[in-house]
Amino acid sequence: MTELTRTDLIRLAVPSVALTVLTYAFRSVDQYWVQGLSTAAQAAVGASVFVVIGFFTLFELPALGAAPLIARATGAGDEERRRELLGAAMATTLIAALVVAVVGVAGAELFARSIGLSGATAREFVTYWTALCATFLPYAFTPLIDSAFLSMGDSRRPMSLQVLSLGGNILLTPLFIFDEAFGLPGLGWGIAGAAIASNLSRAVAAGLGLWLLAARTGLTVKHVRLGPAVAPILRLGAPLALGTLFYAAVYWLMLRTSISPLGPAVNAALGIGFSALEGVTWPTFHGLSIAVASIVGRSLGAGRPDLAERALKLASPITAGLGVTAAVVFWLGGERIAAAFSLDPEVRYEATLYATALAFTQLFVAYEALYEGALSGAGATRQVFWLSAPLNLLRVPLAWLFAFPLGLGSMGVWWAINLTSVLKTLLKWWVVRRGDWRSLELR
Repeated sequence: MTELTRTDLIRLAVPSVALTVLTYAFRSVDQYWVQGLSTAAQAAVGASVFVVIGFFTLFELPALGAAPLIARATGAGDEERRRELLGAAMATTLIAALVVAVVGVAGAELFARSIGLSGATAREFVTYWTALCATFLPYAFTPLIDSAFLSMGDSRRPMSLQVLSLGGNILLTPLFIFDEAFGLPGLGWGIAGAAIASNLSRAVAAGLGLWLLAARTGLTVKHVRLGPAVAPILRLGAPLALGTLFYAAVYWLMLRTSISPLGPAVNAALGIGFSALEGVTWPTFHGLSIAVASIVGRSLGAGRPDLAERALKLASPITAGLGVTAAVVFWLGGERIAAAFSLDPEVRYEATLYATALAFTQLFVAYEALYEGALSGAGATRQVFWLSAPLNLLRVPLAWLFAFPLGLGSMGVWWAINLTSVLKTLLKWWVVRRGDWRSLELR
């Protein structure tokens, strides 16, 4: 990589954005189909999103930690180091998957209570969550496969794998949930069917992805071990994974203290807003961010910080366009999107409020993702954590204060999220502009 043009960035970013949107689209599929079961089922799926994110951090840990190291090894042309990193990350992922399966199934009822669920919503959550954890293994390897290819500058293969996986999920989910779908007999497994269909559809794509990764890198079974490469992977991945865990924990607390007390309709609205609205916009921002992170990591590995900085500059106007577009869609299309995902008028109303409120900060959220991409690609993962975690935690008391003492209800919760999003973006902008990430050494 001698020079970098906007075309080069777009060529990597478009499949990367498509990949990330497709990955997050699984949430929308479940959220859409369970509306045919009950409001309680829809509320359960909506509330489960943040429990899934919390547990998903164990799979993100090796994937995110290995990503900048694989990018630098690729930039330096060190293939053996790359195989060592991939093998160590795979071994760590397998251990994480076993932990999630055991703890997730055993603690399903506890997790339902911890986010303030009760009655029919809690029962639906336990059923869904138990089925999801029991079949989690294909899900576990997905982030590592994606990040490994992206770190090597290949966004097309993981995108194709996600197309295969999501296509299977769209077809299987209604057949597993209902007694009949598409004119075909279904299994009638209810909300558990949604969870099983999601992971089953991932299984084929994950298996194919591992095979392609081995063919690309020369990885063999002997490389899959807990060797010396685990330490730097955990050191770099821990701040990012901890940041995601912290983010999920904040929503757990918000669910318990502010959202669940407002009723199932607000639970369901959060699920629709987070999965159907932000489930498209945030992955779009994040996909561009991942492309920038890949270029930054490989550029720094090749001793070209000038290319890393150029990637950030080229991505900035694209980020602005995406942020403004998302804001317009939220503002003008929120009500129609909500109507497509719920038969309940109260849920539709609350989801529309969510969209209207968050329209005001989509530009900030887009730039926050871009700045995180630059910092993560450089390996400045600790900075990303400390620039996010405290302000995410601030959402808990702010949401409660705005919702109840100030009497703003659900709109108060959404504006607590808005305020902290703006503050996080401004802090990350300041750190990126300062420029220390350009000369960061990784060990």
